[in-house]
Amino acid sequence: MNASGKLDRLTLWLRERKITEVECLISDLTGIARGKIAPTSKFIAEKGMRLPESVLLQTVTGDYVNEDVYYRLLDPAEIDMFCHPDESAAFLVPWAVEPTAMVIHDTCDKWGNPIELSPRNLLKKVLAMYAERGWQPIVAPEMEFYLTQRSDDPDYPLQAPVGRSGRQEIGRQSFSIDAANEFDPLFEDMYDWCEAQGLDLDTLIHEEGTAQMEINFRHGEALHLADQIFVFKRTLREAALKHNVTATFMAKPMTGEPGSAMHLHQSVVDGDGRNIFSNPDGSMSELFLNHIGGLQKYIPELLPLFAPNVNSFRRFLPGTSAPVNVEWGEENRTVGLRVPDSAPHNRRVENRLPGADANPYLAIAASLLCGYIGMVEQLQPSAPVQGRGYERRSLRLPLTLEAALERMENCRALERYLSPRFITAYVAVKRAENENFKRVISSWERAFLLLSV
Repeated sequence: MNASGKLDRLTLWLRERKITEVECLISDLTGIARGKIAPTSKFIAEKGMRLPESVLLQTVTGDYVNEDVYYRLLDPAEIDMFCHPDESAAFLVPWAVEPTAMVIHDTCDKWGNPIELSPRNLLKKVLAMYAERGWQPIVAPEMEFYLTQRSDDPDYPLQAPVGRSGRQEIGRQSFSIDAANEFDPLFEDMYDWCEAQGLDLDTLIHEEGTAQMEINFRHGEALHLADQIFVFKRTLREAALKHNVTATFMAKPMTGEPGSAMHLHQSVVDGDGRNIFSNPDGSMSELFLNHIGGLQKYIPELLPLFAPNVNSFRRFLPGTSAPVNVEWGEENRTVGLRVPDSAPHNRRVENRLPGADANPYLAIAASLLCGYIGMVEQLQPSAPVQGRGYERRSLRLPLTLEAALERMENCRALERYLSPRFITAYVAVKRAENENFKRVISSWERAFLLLSV
């Protein structure tokens, strides 16, 4: 179907639902939804929107990278990029007072070339690499998050919210049904809204942390799942606000509690739908081992796409229930790359390193790219880990954001697959955020250094 036909379908979809307002969205590098809100009539008439490409160089604080990098990456005239709606990425906004939809857009320049700094375009580029070889990745994300009391003071430590019983949760409540039921009204709204949006949610579980939960998504096509995570984050936050609590996807929001991850289960099928990770006899294929080898070699080079913030690296401290390596093993949750026990047609690897704070487009793109490189370059993995893997040191990750950014910036091998312009832009945005962070004096410094040094 041509572009005009797809827009006709989208127009019909909007009119059938009597939508009066459309939120036109793109994802920036952080994963923040940016764009415009338009009356439906204007949206249909204009068939898209224009935004300055500079929105893709904004930091999480709304600042921009330094001028040298800014004008090296962008046209000095600060021209617009063209944003075109994707009719397959239209979702209702169930919490809005008036009938409202959000539509995710793709970005290109005036000649129709994809904008290299766009996270969604990067994922589409990786998926095109797979398609050229007759492969299609299948992913199933798991999103962890915390519910907390609302607070207007960022200096004040977060607190667990009060549930239906009128009491705060204390202690560890892993997989507790009753602890999850404390927030039933919130989750009922979340499920109702996600169903209205067509999001493929699977199970809800209570995770290890205090008021920490996990939502699993059904497996499916990678771009569609990335869109769903992008929408789900907005939806859950709105459901939480309706019930006077906060939902956060920070990687490590509470001292002494486990971090929150975005585990990615990934496999690859051929044109006939066969899982190429398994041989006809059901054993692991060479391509599967190559895929793991690529993840092992290149995750440390692309770590800022999985752990994008200073806070992300607090997950990787010893004893925090998160892997600190890229070892692999079967049914082993102490390594970064877990191979779940499954039937041959479901064989997959679970990348346990991405944080819940990662941009879903970039994390999925990076995870699939690492595996792809392993398959095309026939990389071999290390021996699988038996038993506890937390203390393994041979395949360690960078331990700070600064070290991870430097490693990503200096990996020449990635330039065959990623645009150097994208790497420069992403590193510059994250360095600007890190410099902003360093200007803030923490409570730890005041507590232990103020009268002691």
